[in-house]
Amino acid sequence: MSVRSALLAILTIGPAYGFQLHGELQARTAGRRSVNVGQIYSTLDRLVDQGAVASAGSTSDGLPLYGLTPAGRAEAEDWLRSTDSGAGAEWNDMLDRVLIASSLAHVDLAAVLDGYRTSWQLRAARPHDTAPAGQPALSAAADQALAQAALGWLDTAATLLRGDAGRAFHRELSLVRPRRGRRPVSDQGLAAAR
Repeated sequence: MSVRSALLAILTIGPAYGFQLHGELQARTAGRRSVNVGQIYSTLDRLVDQGAVASAGSTSDGLPLYGLTPAGRAEAEDWLRSTDSGAGAEWNDMLDRVLIASSLAHVDLAAVLDGYRTSWQLRAARPHDTAPAGQPALSAAADQALAQAALGWLDTAATLLRGDAGRAFHRELSLVRPRRGRRPVSDQGLAAAR
């Protein structure tokens, strides 16, 4: 999953501050992705420099808010419709993209699932029994198994996300402030550190 693309997708809901986006990303991917908050801020800086994100004011206590520019919104919408992934990242990218898309009320989730279904069906249709013996045959069998697993998961996702049940997955930006700073260390933790 591209942190850049995920942040842009989340910002389609509205402006947010960096630490808020950190929490949103973790919540919307069901804890599958743990990204350092510093990476969030450096990605936001790059997005501002590239014109995809701009200042959107600040919170009542002075935290800078980031909002999408028209170019950033177009990039986010393209990412949400796409099934492109780097080699070897197809499964994880699909899971993360579907999880994030399912949390956004304005996304046509059926189209996202259909796009992935088509992509995995094409992969499953590749002849795998013609690969040369040895590692190529093992690799082809793994590709086939992964494609079948992806198609099964997409069917399950479509069932879980259908109708009113699917609307329960939609989320606005959380108004709960994520905890900032270091976590408190217990007395036992302090003793162990000494």
